[in-house]
Amino acid sequence: MNAVLAGFRGFAAYLGGVLGADAYKKYLEHHEAAGHTSPPLTERDFWRDRTDRQDTNPQGRCC
Repeated sequence: MNAVLAGFRGFAAYLGGVLGADAYKKYLEHHEAAGHTSPPLTERDFWRDRTDRQDTNPQGRCC
């Protein structure tokens, strides 16, 4: 049963990565690794900025 649960969690993590659900987590990791002195954006501000940039500079995407 644990193997099935681990497989499901792995698939869910993969799917979240494909859909971009982990983008804020990756942003925080990059922000820390790059040594920025300013505080990171809040999650709400991050998503707002990301969608605004996609609207002003559309690139190839499925939807």
